[in-house]
Amino acid sequence: MKRDLPNLDLDRFRLKRFLDSLRELPHGADEIEIRSAPTRLADVASILHDNPRAVLFEKAGASGYALVGNALASRTRMAHAFGVAPRGLLPEILKRLRGKPEFVEISREQAPVQEVVMTGDDIDLTTLPINLQHELDGGPYISAAVDFAHDQASGWTNIGLRRLMIRGRKETGIDLVAPSDLRVILLASLAQKKHLPLSIVVGSHPIDYFAATMRLPVDELGLMAQLRGAPLPVVKSLTNDLMVPADAEWVIEGYLDAAGYTEPEGPYGEFLGYYGGVKINPVLRVTAITRRKDAIFQTLTIGGNAMSRTDTAQLCALRTEVLAWRALESAVREVKAIYAPPATGGVYNLRIALQQRVPGEARNAIAAVFASVANVKNVFVVDPDIDIFSDEQIEWAMGTRFQPERDLVVQGGFRTLPLDPSLDEAATTGSKAGFDLTWSFGSGGRMEATTPVPPKYEGQRFESVRAALADGPKFFEQLMAAVGSEDGGDVVRALEDLRNEGVLARDTERGRYRLQG
Repeated sequence: MKRDLPNLDLDRFRLKRFLDSLRELPHGADEIEIRSAPTRLADVASILHDNPRAVLFEKAGASGYALVGNALASRTRMAHAFGVAPRGLLPEILKRLRGKPEFVEISREQAPVQEVVMTGDDIDLTTLPINLQHELDGGPYISAAVDFAHDQASGWTNIGLRRLMIRGRKETGIDLVAPSDLRVILLASLAQKKHLPLSIVVGSHPIDYFAATMRLPVDELGLMAQLRGAPLPVVKSLTNDLMVPADAEWVIEGYLDAAGYTEPEGPYGEFLGYYGGVKINPVLRVTAITRRKDAIFQTLTIGGNAMSRTDTAQLCALRTEVLAWRALESAVREVKAIYAPPATGGVYNLRIALQQRVPGEARNAIAAVFASVANVKNVFVVDPDIDIFSDEQIEWAMGTRFQPERDLVVQGGFRTLPLDPSLDEAATTGSKAGFDLTWSFGSGGRMEATTPVPPKYEGQRFESVRAALADGPKFFEQLMAAVGSEDGGDVVRALEDLRNEGVLARDTERGRYRLQG
Protein backbone atom coordinates (compact mmCIF):
# COMPACT_ATOMS: atom_id res chain seq x y z
CA MET A 1 0.00 0.00 0.00
CA LYS A 2 1.37 3.38 -1.02
CA ARG A 3 1.42 6.30 1.37
CA ASP A 4 0.43 9.91 0.76
CA LEU A 5 0.84 10.18 -3.01
CA PRO A 6 1.52 13.81 -3.93
CA ASN A 7 -1.21 15.65 -5.85
CA LEU A 8 -3.87 13.07 -4.93
CA ASP A 9 -7.25 14.80 -5.26
CA LEU A 10 -9.18 13.86 -2.13
CA ASP A 11 -12.33 15.44 -3.50
CA ARG A 12 -12.41 13.61 -6.84
CA PHE A 13 -14.70 10.87 -5.51
CA ARG A 14 -16.40 12.99 -2.91
CA LEU A 15 -20.20 12.77 -2.70
CA LYS A 16 -20.46 16.57 -2.73
CA ARG A 17 -18.54 16.83 -5.99
CA PHE A 18 -20.82 14.23 -7.58
CA LEU A 19 -23.87 16.24 -6.52
CA ASP A 20 -22.31 19.43 -7.88
CA SER A 21 -21.71 17.66 -11.21
CA LEU A 22 -25.42 16.83 -11.43
CA ARG A 23 -26.23 20.53 -11.23
CA GLU A 24 -23.89 21.19 -14.16
CA LEU A 25 -25.60 18.73 -16.51
CA PRO A 26 -27.65 20.24 -19.38
CA HIS A 27 -30.73 18.66 -17.79
CA GLY A 28 -29.48 19.19 -14.24
CA ALA A 29 -32.83 20.47 -12.99
CA ASP A 30 -34.28 17.04 -13.83
CA GLU A 31 -31.59 15.24 -11.82
CA ILE A 32 -31.22 17.20 -8.57
CA GLU A 33 -33.39 19.42 -6.43
CA ILE A 34 -31.79 21.80 -3.92
CA ARG A 35 -33.69 22.79 -0.76
CA SER A 36 -31.87 25.66 0.89
CA ALA A 37 -34.44 26.44 3.57
CA PRO A 38 -34.43 24.42 6.81
CA THR A 39 -36.32 21.12 6.47
CA ARG A 40 -37.89 19.14 9.30
CA LEU A 41 -36.66 15.55 9.44
CA ALA A 42 -40.31 14.53 9.75
CA ASP A 43 -40.90 15.84 6.21
CA VAL A 44 -37.93 14.20 4.47
CA ALA A 45 -39.57 10.84 3.66
CA SER A 46 -42.61 12.34 1.93
CA ILE A 47 -40.40 14.69 -0.11
CA LEU A 48 -38.25 11.81 -1.36
CA HIS A 49 -41.04 9.30 -2.02
CA ASP A 50 -41.68 8.78 -5.75
CA ASN A 51 -39.41 11.76 -6.51
CA PRO A 52 -37.41 11.19 -9.74
CA ARG A 53 -34.72 13.65 -8.61
CA ALA A 54 -31.98 13.54 -6.04
CA VAL A 55 -32.78 15.97 -3.22
CA LEU A 56 -30.12 17.89 -1.28
CA PHE A 57 -31.42 19.33 1.98
CA GLU A 58 -28.85 21.96 2.87
CA LYS A 59 -30.21 22.31 6.42
CA ALA A 60 -31.92 19.15 7.66
CA GLY A 61 -33.23 18.76 11.18
CA ALA A 62 -32.52 20.73 14.32
CA SER A 63 -28.74 20.43 13.95
CA GLY A 64 -28.83 21.85 10.40
CA TYR A 65 -26.56 19.24 8.83
CA ALA A 66 -26.74 18.74 5.05
CA LEU A 67 -28.58 15.59 3.95
CA VAL A 68 -29.06 14.01 0.51
CA GLY A 69 -31.50 11.33 -0.61
CA ASN A 70 -32.30 9.65 -3.94
CA ALA A 71 -28.78 10.41 -5.17
CA LEU A 72 -28.51 6.91 -6.70
CA ALA A 73 -32.17 6.45 -7.58
CA SER A 74 -31.89 6.50 -11.39
CA ARG A 75 -29.81 4.59 -13.91
CA THR A 76 -28.93 7.91 -15.52
CA ARG A 77 -27.31 9.16 -12.31
CA MET A 78 -25.53 5.87 -11.70
CA ALA A 79 -24.17 5.94 -15.25
CA HIS A 80 -23.07 9.55 -14.77
CA ALA A 81 -21.13 8.45 -11.68
CA PHE A 82 -19.18 6.03 -13.91
CA GLY A 83 -18.81 8.60 -16.69
CA VAL A 84 -20.88 6.73 -19.31
CA ALA A 85 -24.33 6.71 -20.91
CA PRO A 86 -26.99 4.51 -19.23
CA ARG A 87 -26.72 1.68 -21.78
CA GLY A 88 -22.95 1.64 -21.40
CA LEU A 89 -23.09 1.21 -17.63
CA LEU A 90 -22.77 -2.58 -17.34
CA PRO A 91 -19.93 -2.86 -19.91
CA GLU A 92 -18.04 -0.11 -18.06
CA ILE A 93 -18.41 -1.90 -14.73
CA LEU A 94 -17.27 -5.22 -16.21
CA LYS A 95 -14.24 -3.47 -17.72
CA ARG A 96 -13.29 -1.89 -14.40
CA LEU A 97 -13.58 -5.20 -12.58
CA ARG A 98 -10.69 -6.45 -14.72
CA GLY A 99 -8.41 -3.70 -13.41
CA LYS A 100 -5.81 -3.89 -10.64
CA PRO A 101 -6.73 -2.24 -7.32
CA GLU A 102 -4.50 0.46 -5.87
CA PHE A 103 -4.56 2.05 -2.41
CA VAL A 104 -3.03 5.10 -0.85
CA GLU A 105 -2.87 5.27 2.94
CA ILE A 106 -3.56 8.80 4.16
CA SER A 107 -2.40 10.09 7.53
CA ARG A 108 -5.12 11.03 10.01
CA GLU A 109 -4.00 14.64 9.83
CA GLN A 110 -4.66 14.72 6.08
CA ALA A 111 -7.81 12.59 5.92
CA PRO A 112 -10.84 14.81 5.21
CA VAL A 113 -13.20 12.34 6.87
CA GLN A 114 -11.41 12.86 10.20
CA GLU A 115 -11.45 16.66 10.17
CA VAL A 116 -14.07 16.62 12.96
CA VAL A 117 -13.93 13.96 15.69
CA MET A 118 -16.56 13.06 18.29
CA THR A 119 -15.78 10.60 21.09
CA GLY A 120 -17.02 9.95 24.60
CA ASP A 121 -19.88 12.17 25.70
CA ASP A 122 -19.77 14.07 22.39
CA ILE A 123 -21.27 11.05 20.60
CA ASP A 124 -24.99 11.53 20.06
CA LEU A 125 -26.65 9.79 17.11
CA THR A 126 -29.92 11.61 17.84
CA THR A 127 -28.38 14.89 16.66
CA LEU A 128 -27.63 13.49 13.17
CA PRO A 129 -30.08 14.01 10.26
CA ILE A 130 -31.64 10.54 10.49
CA ASN A 131 -35.31 10.44 9.54
CA LEU A 132 -38.21 8.04 9.97
CA GLN A 133 -38.61 6.57 6.49
CA HIS A 134 -41.86 4.60 6.67
CA GLU A 135 -44.89 4.89 8.93
CA LEU A 136 -44.50 1.49 10.64
CA ASP A 137 -40.69 1.50 11.01
CA GLY A 138 -39.39 0.70 14.48
CA GLY A 139 -37.58 4.05 14.59
CA PRO A 140 -35.32 6.31 12.54
CA TYR A 141 -32.86 4.33 10.42
CA ILE A 142 -29.46 5.08 8.92
CA SER A 143 -30.21 3.43 5.58
CA ALA A 144 -26.97 4.40 3.80
CA ALA A 145 -24.58 2.55 6.11
CA VAL A 146 -21.59 0.99 4.31
CA ASP A 147 -19.99 -1.37 6.84
CA PHE A 148 -16.32 -2.34 6.95
CA ALA A 149 -15.23 -5.43 8.89
CA HIS A 150 -12.16 -7.69 9.03
CA ASP A 151 -12.64 -11.34 8.10
CA GLN A 152 -10.14 -13.31 10.20
CA ALA A 153 -10.63 -16.44 8.12
CA SER A 154 -9.53 -14.86 4.82
CA GLY A 155 -7.64 -11.81 6.05
CA TRP A 156 -9.79 -9.68 3.75
CA THR A 157 -11.84 -6.57 4.38
CA ASN A 158 -15.53 -7.29 4.04
CA ILE A 159 -17.81 -4.47 2.90
CA GLY A 160 -21.59 -4.50 2.92
CA LEU A 161 -24.59 -2.22 2.86
CA ARG A 162 -26.70 -2.27 6.00
CA ARG A 163 -29.44 -0.34 7.75
CA LEU A 164 -29.04 0.73 11.38
CA MET A 165 -32.01 1.39 13.68
CA ILE A 166 -31.25 4.15 16.17
CA ARG A 167 -31.72 2.76 19.69
CA GLY A 168 -30.10 5.59 21.65
CA ARG A 169 -27.35 8.17 21.60
CA LYS A 170 -24.59 5.58 21.24
CA GLU A 171 -26.19 2.38 19.95
CA THR A 172 -28.12 0.98 17.01
CA GLY A 173 -29.71 -2.23 15.90
CA ILE A 174 -28.40 -3.93 12.76
CA ASP A 175 -30.13 -6.59 10.67
CA LEU A 176 -27.94 -9.69 10.41
CA VAL A 177 -30.57 -12.43 10.18
CA ALA A 178 -30.40 -13.07 6.41
CA PRO A 179 -27.38 -14.96 5.02
CA SER A 180 -24.41 -12.63 4.41
CA ASP A 181 -20.63 -12.56 4.72
CA LEU A 182 -20.87 -10.21 7.70
CA ARG A 183 -23.20 -12.63 9.48
CA VAL A 184 -20.63 -15.42 9.03
CA ILE A 185 -17.86 -13.14 10.34
CA LEU A 186 -19.99 -12.14 13.33
CA LEU A 187 -20.90 -15.74 14.22
CA ALA A 188 -17.20 -16.64 14.21
CA SER A 189 -16.51 -13.71 16.54
CA LEU A 190 -19.38 -14.65 18.84
CA ALA A 191 -18.03 -18.20 19.05
CA GLN A 192 -14.88 -16.68 20.55
CA LYS A 193 -16.98 -14.44 22.84
CA LYS A 194 -15.46 -11.34 21.26
CA HIS A 195 -16.85 -8.01 20.12
CA LEU A 196 -16.60 -7.49 16.35
CA PRO A 197 -15.12 -4.08 15.39
CA LEU A 198 -17.08 -2.27 12.69
CA SER A 199 -16.66 1.04 10.90
CA ILE A 200 -19.60 2.53 9.01
CA VAL A 201 -19.32 5.04 6.17
CA VAL A 202 -22.36 7.28 5.64
CA GLY A 203 -22.13 9.54 2.60
CA SER A 204 -19.84 8.51 -0.23
CA HIS A 205 -19.56 8.41 -4.02
CA PRO A 206 -22.20 6.27 -5.80
CA ILE A 207 -19.44 3.91 -6.99
CA ASP A 208 -18.60 3.08 -3.36
CA TYR A 209 -22.22 2.24 -2.62
CA PHE A 210 -22.37 -0.05 -5.62
CA ALA A 211 -19.16 -1.77 -4.47
CA ALA A 212 -20.80 -2.37 -1.09
CA THR A 213 -23.65 -4.33 -2.69
CA MET A 214 -21.43 -6.76 -4.59
CA ARG A 215 -20.98 -10.43 -3.66
CA LEU A 216 -17.62 -11.55 -4.97
CA PRO A 217 -15.05 -13.75 -3.18
CA VAL A 218 -12.37 -11.03 -3.01
CA ASP A 219 -11.02 -8.40 -0.64
CA GLU A 220 -13.82 -5.90 -1.08
CA LEU A 221 -11.69 -2.88 -0.27
CA GLY A 222 -9.84 -3.81 -3.47
CA LEU A 223 -13.17 -4.18 -5.25
CA MET A 224 -14.03 -0.60 -4.32
CA ALA A 225 -10.69 0.57 -5.73
CA GLN A 226 -11.23 -1.41 -8.95
CA LEU A 227 -14.64 0.11 -9.51
CA ARG A 228 -13.32 3.61 -8.96
CA GLY A 229 -10.65 2.96 -11.55
CA ALA A 230 -8.25 5.06 -9.50
CA PRO A 231 -6.15 4.73 -6.32
CA LEU A 232 -8.41 4.50 -3.26
CA PRO A 233 -7.31 6.79 -0.41
CA VAL A 234 -7.80 5.03 2.93
CA VAL A 235 -7.22 5.98 6.55
CA LYS A 236 -7.19 3.89 9.73
CA SER A 237 -10.21 4.33 11.97
CA LEU A 238 -9.64 6.05 15.31
CA THR A 239 -10.93 3.34 17.67
CA ASN A 240 -10.19 0.18 15.65
CA ASP A 241 -7.73 -0.94 12.97
CA LEU A 242 -10.17 -0.92 10.05
CA MET A 243 -9.28 1.05 6.94
CA VAL A 244 -12.02 3.25 5.48
CA PRO A 245 -12.15 5.66 2.51
CA ALA A 246 -10.38 8.83 3.60
CA ASP A 247 -12.56 10.92 1.27
CA ALA A 248 -15.93 9.85 2.70
CA GLU A 249 -18.33 12.29 4.36
CA TRP A 250 -19.05 10.58 7.72
CA VAL A 251 -17.72 7.52 9.57
CA ILE A 252 -19.36 5.90 12.58
CA GLU A 253 -17.00 3.57 14.45
CA GLY A 254 -18.00 0.91 16.95
CA TYR A 255 -18.40 -2.80 17.56
CA LEU A 256 -21.05 -5.48 17.42
CA ASP A 257 -21.58 -6.56 20.99
CA ALA A 258 -20.32 -10.03 21.97
CA ALA A 259 -23.70 -10.67 23.60
CA GLY A 260 -24.90 -11.45 20.09
CA TYR A 261 -28.52 -11.63 19.01
CA THR A 262 -30.30 -10.08 21.95
CA GLU A 263 -32.49 -7.11 20.98
CA PRO A 264 -35.59 -6.58 18.82
CA GLU A 265 -34.97 -4.66 15.59
CA GLY A 266 -37.62 -3.53 13.10
CA PRO A 267 -40.16 -3.42 11.57
CA TYR A 268 -38.67 -1.79 8.49
CA GLY A 269 -39.81 -1.12 4.92
CA GLU A 270 -37.61 -3.49 2.94
CA PHE A 271 -36.04 -3.40 -0.52
CA LEU A 272 -38.73 -5.62 -2.07
CA GLY A 273 -41.39 -3.01 -1.37
CA TYR A 274 -42.96 -4.54 1.74
CA TYR A 275 -42.26 -4.53 5.47
CA GLY A 276 -39.91 -6.89 7.22
CA GLY A 277 -41.08 -7.78 10.71
CA VAL A 278 -39.42 -7.47 14.11
CA LYS A 279 -36.30 -9.65 14.46
CA ILE A 280 -33.87 -10.36 17.25
CA ASN A 281 -30.57 -8.85 16.15
CA PRO A 282 -27.16 -7.71 17.46
CA VAL A 283 -26.42 -4.25 18.82
CA LEU A 284 -23.81 -1.87 17.41
CA ARG A 285 -22.16 0.21 20.15
CA VAL A 286 -20.64 3.43 18.85
CA THR A 287 -17.13 4.42 19.96
CA ALA A 288 -16.47 7.42 17.68
CA ILE A 289 -17.97 9.57 14.94
CA THR A 290 -15.78 11.43 12.43
CA ARG A 291 -16.70 13.65 9.51
CA ARG A 292 -15.63 16.34 7.09
CA LYS A 293 -16.09 19.93 8.25
CA ASP A 294 -18.82 20.46 5.62
CA ALA A 295 -20.02 16.86 5.56
CA ILE A 296 -23.17 15.70 3.78
CA PHE A 297 -25.13 12.90 5.47
CA GLN A 298 -26.89 10.44 3.18
CA THR A 299 -30.09 8.43 3.22
CA LEU A 300 -31.03 5.69 0.76
CA THR A 301 -34.65 5.41 -0.25
CA ILE A 302 -36.01 1.89 0.01
CA GLY A 303 -39.36 0.13 -0.25
CA GLY A 304 -42.80 1.45 -1.16
CA ASN A 305 -44.78 1.30 -4.40
CA ALA A 306 -42.37 3.37 -6.52
CA MET A 307 -39.49 0.92 -6.48
CA SER A 308 -37.75 2.06 -9.67
CA ARG A 309 -37.26 5.50 -8.10
CA THR A 310 -35.44 4.23 -5.02
CA ASP A 311 -31.71 4.13 -4.38
CA THR A 312 -31.68 0.50 -3.31
CA ALA A 313 -33.51 -0.81 -6.39
CA GLN A 314 -30.98 0.80 -8.73
CA LEU A 315 -28.07 -0.61 -6.71
CA CYS A 316 -29.60 -4.08 -6.56
CA ALA A 317 -30.36 -4.06 -10.29
CA LEU A 318 -26.73 -3.34 -11.18
CA ARG A 319 -25.49 -6.01 -8.80
CA THR A 320 -27.90 -8.55 -10.30
CA GLU A 321 -26.69 -7.73 -13.80
CA VAL A 322 -23.01 -8.14 -12.92
CA LEU A 323 -23.53 -11.44 -11.09
CA ALA A 324 -25.78 -12.82 -13.83
CA TRP A 325 -23.37 -11.75 -16.58
CA ARG A 326 -20.54 -13.62 -14.88
CA ALA A 327 -22.67 -16.75 -14.71
CA LEU A 328 -23.67 -16.44 -18.36
CA GLU A 329 -20.09 -16.04 -19.57
CA SER A 330 -19.40 -19.73 -19.06
CA ALA A 331 -22.83 -20.97 -20.18
CA VAL A 332 -23.55 -19.35 -23.57
CA ARG A 333 -21.50 -17.68 -26.28
CA GLU A 334 -23.14 -14.49 -27.45
CA VAL A 335 -25.04 -12.50 -24.82
CA LYS A 336 -25.85 -9.10 -26.33
CA ALA A 337 -27.23 -7.36 -23.23
CA ILE A 338 -28.89 -8.00 -19.88
CA TYR A 339 -31.15 -5.82 -17.76
CA ALA A 340 -32.66 -6.18 -14.29
CA PRO A 341 -35.73 -3.90 -14.10
CA PRO A 342 -35.62 -1.85 -10.88
CA ALA A 343 -39.41 -1.96 -10.56
CA THR A 344 -39.05 -5.40 -8.91
CA GLY A 345 -36.42 -4.13 -6.50
CA GLY A 346 -33.70 -4.96 -9.02
CA VAL A 347 -33.53 -8.56 -7.81
CA TYR A 348 -36.18 -10.96 -9.05
CA ASN A 349 -36.63 -10.33 -12.81
CA LEU A 350 -33.85 -10.44 -15.40
CA ARG A 351 -34.00 -9.90 -19.16
CA ILE A 352 -31.38 -11.36 -21.49
CA ALA A 353 -30.87 -10.54 -25.18
CA LEU A 354 -29.14 -13.53 -26.73
CA GLN A 355 -27.91 -14.48 -30.19
CA GLN A 356 -28.33 -18.25 -30.24
CA ARG A 357 -25.68 -20.08 -32.21
CA VAL A 358 -27.06 -23.56 -31.62
CA PRO A 359 -30.41 -24.92 -30.44
CA GLY A 360 -30.95 -24.87 -26.67
CA GLU A 361 -28.82 -21.87 -25.76
CA ALA A 362 -31.79 -19.93 -24.39
CA ARG A 363 -32.40 -22.80 -21.97
CA ASN A 364 -28.70 -22.84 -21.04
CA ALA A 365 -28.93 -19.13 -20.23
CA ILE A 366 -31.97 -19.70 -18.04
CA ALA A 367 -30.28 -22.56 -16.18
CA ALA A 368 -27.10 -20.52 -15.64
CA VAL A 369 -29.00 -17.66 -14.04
CA PHE A 370 -31.05 -20.06 -11.91
CA ALA A 371 -27.81 -21.44 -10.45
CA SER A 372 -26.00 -18.11 -10.02
CA VAL A 373 -25.47 -16.19 -6.80
CA ALA A 374 -27.89 -13.56 -8.10
CA ASN A 375 -31.30 -14.08 -6.49
CA VAL A 376 -33.19 -13.94 -9.77
CA LYS A 377 -36.59 -15.64 -9.74
CA ASN A 378 -37.88 -14.97 -13.27
CA VAL A 379 -35.62 -15.04 -16.36
CA PHE A 380 -36.77 -13.69 -19.74
CA VAL A 381 -34.64 -14.53 -22.81
CA VAL A 382 -35.24 -12.69 -26.09
CA ASP A 383 -33.66 -12.44 -29.53
CA PRO A 384 -31.32 -9.47 -30.19
CA ASP A 385 -33.98 -7.56 -32.15
CA ILE A 386 -35.91 -6.99 -28.91
CA ASP A 387 -34.89 -3.96 -26.84
CA ILE A 388 -34.64 -5.37 -23.32
CA PHE A 389 -34.81 -1.89 -21.82
CA SER A 390 -38.28 -1.41 -23.31
CA ASP A 391 -41.24 -2.73 -21.31
CA GLU A 392 -43.34 -2.37 -24.45
CA GLN A 393 -41.11 -4.64 -26.52
CA ILE A 394 -40.83 -7.24 -23.76
CA GLU A 395 -44.63 -7.36 -23.51
CA TRP A 396 -44.79 -7.71 -27.30
CA ALA A 397 -42.32 -10.60 -27.29
CA MET A 398 -44.18 -12.24 -24.41
CA GLY A 399 -47.47 -12.04 -26.27
CA THR A 400 -46.26 -13.08 -29.74
CA ARG A 401 -43.23 -15.38 -29.37
CA PHE A 402 -44.09 -17.37 -26.25
CA GLN A 403 -46.03 -20.64 -26.09
CA PRO A 404 -46.48 -21.52 -22.38
CA GLU A 405 -46.61 -25.30 -22.91
CA ARG A 406 -43.38 -25.19 -24.94
CA ASP A 407 -41.41 -22.23 -23.66
CA LEU A 408 -41.98 -22.05 -19.89
CA VAL A 409 -39.33 -23.55 -17.59
CA VAL A 410 -40.33 -23.97 -13.92
CA GLN A 411 -38.13 -25.58 -11.28
CA GLY A 412 -38.20 -25.65 -7.49
CA GLY A 413 -36.04 -26.29 -4.46
CA PHE A 414 -33.74 -23.27 -4.93
CA ARG A 415 -32.05 -21.11 -2.32
CA THR A 416 -34.25 -18.06 -1.73
CA LEU A 417 -34.46 -14.79 0.16
CA PRO A 418 -36.41 -15.04 3.43
CA LEU A 419 -37.89 -11.58 2.73
CA ASP A 420 -39.73 -12.83 -0.40
CA PRO A 421 -43.36 -12.13 0.55
CA SER A 422 -44.65 -14.69 -1.96
CA LEU A 423 -43.15 -17.59 0.02
CA ASP A 424 -45.34 -19.78 2.20
CA GLU A 425 -44.71 -19.11 5.87
CA ALA A 426 -42.71 -22.27 6.55
CA ALA A 427 -40.88 -22.36 3.20
CA THR A 428 -37.09 -22.60 3.23
CA THR A 429 -36.60 -22.85 -0.54
CA GLY A 430 -38.28 -21.27 -3.54
CA SER A 431 -39.03 -21.85 -7.20
CA LYS A 432 -37.88 -20.11 -10.38
CA ALA A 433 -39.36 -19.58 -13.84
CA GLY A 434 -37.67 -19.15 -17.21
CA PHE A 435 -39.51 -17.58 -20.14
CA ASP A 436 -37.99 -18.46 -23.52
CA LEU A 437 -39.26 -15.60 -25.69
CA THR A 438 -36.96 -16.41 -28.61
CA TRP A 439 -38.08 -17.75 -31.97
CA SER A 440 -37.63 -21.47 -32.34
CA PHE A 441 -34.05 -21.93 -33.53
CA GLY A 442 -33.69 -21.24 -37.24
CA SER A 443 -37.24 -19.90 -37.72
CA GLY A 444 -36.59 -16.20 -37.14
CA GLY A 445 -35.97 -15.45 -40.83
CA ARG A 446 -39.42 -16.39 -42.13
CA MET A 447 -41.86 -13.71 -43.30
CA GLU A 448 -44.21 -14.34 -40.37
CA ALA A 449 -41.36 -13.58 -37.94
CA THR A 450 -40.25 -10.39 -39.69
CA THR A 451 -41.16 -7.07 -38.09
CA PRO A 452 -42.80 -4.53 -40.43
CA VAL A 453 -40.95 -1.20 -40.67
CA PRO A 454 -41.51 1.88 -42.88
CA PRO A 455 -40.04 1.54 -46.40
CA LYS A 456 -36.54 2.97 -46.90
CA TYR A 457 -36.48 3.04 -50.74
CA GLU A 458 -32.84 2.02 -50.97
CA GLY A 459 -31.02 0.06 -53.66
CA GLN A 460 -29.73 0.17 -57.22
CA ARG A 461 -31.48 2.35 -59.82
CA PHE A 462 -32.75 0.94 -63.17
CA GLU A 463 -34.30 2.48 -66.27
CA SER A 464 -37.51 0.44 -65.91
CA VAL A 465 -39.37 -2.08 -63.75
CA ARG A 466 -38.63 -4.73 -66.37
CA ALA A 467 -34.88 -4.01 -66.13
CA ALA A 468 -35.04 -4.11 -62.33
CA LEU A 469 -36.71 -7.54 -62.37
CA ALA A 470 -34.23 -8.81 -64.94
CA ASP A 471 -31.61 -8.17 -62.26
CA GLY A 472 -33.44 -10.52 -59.87
CA PRO A 473 -36.58 -10.87 -57.69
CA LYS A 474 -37.63 -7.75 -55.80
CA PHE A 475 -40.15 -6.51 -53.28
CA PHE A 476 -42.52 -3.72 -54.30
CA GLU A 477 -40.52 -1.20 -52.23
CA GLN A 478 -37.34 -2.17 -54.07
CA LEU A 479 -39.08 -1.64 -57.40
CA MET A 480 -40.21 1.84 -56.32
CA ALA A 481 -36.63 2.66 -55.35
CA ALA A 482 -35.32 1.17 -58.59
CA VAL A 483 -37.29 3.56 -60.81
CA GLY A 484 -37.50 6.51 -58.39
CA SER A 485 -41.28 6.20 -57.98
CA GLU A 486 -42.94 8.74 -55.68
CA ASP A 487 -46.29 7.02 -55.14
CA GLY A 488 -46.03 3.48 -56.56
CA GLY A 489 -48.71 4.00 -59.20
CA ASP A 490 -46.26 3.78 -62.08
CA VAL A 491 -44.88 0.53 -60.64
CA VAL A 492 -48.40 -0.96 -60.42
CA ARG A 493 -49.04 -0.09 -64.09
CA ALA A 494 -45.69 -1.58 -65.19
CA LEU A 495 -46.41 -4.80 -63.27
CA GLU A 496 -49.87 -4.96 -64.85
CA ASP A 497 -48.30 -4.75 -68.31
CA LEU A 498 -45.83 -7.53 -67.48
CA ARG A 499 -48.64 -9.68 -66.11
CA ASN A 500 -50.65 -9.19 -69.29
CA GLU A 501 -47.58 -10.28 -71.28
CA GLY A 502 -47.51 -13.47 -69.21
CA VAL A 503 -43.95 -12.91 -67.94
CA LEU A 504 -44.66 -11.83 -64.32
CA ALA A 505 -44.54 -14.29 -61.44
CA ARG A 506 -44.56 -14.10 -57.63
CA ASP A 507 -42.35 -15.71 -55.01
CA THR A 508 -45.04 -17.39 -52.90
CA GLU A 509 -42.84 -17.67 -49.82
CA ARG A 510 -41.61 -14.07 -49.64
CA GLY A 511 -43.98 -12.33 -52.01
CA ARG A 512 -41.29 -10.88 -54.28
CA TYR A 513 -41.95 -10.13 -57.95
CA ARG A 514 -39.85 -11.86 -60.63
CA LEU A 515 -39.73 -12.50 -64.35
CA GLN A 516 -40.53 -15.97 -65.59
CA GLY A 517 -39.63 -17.80 -68.71
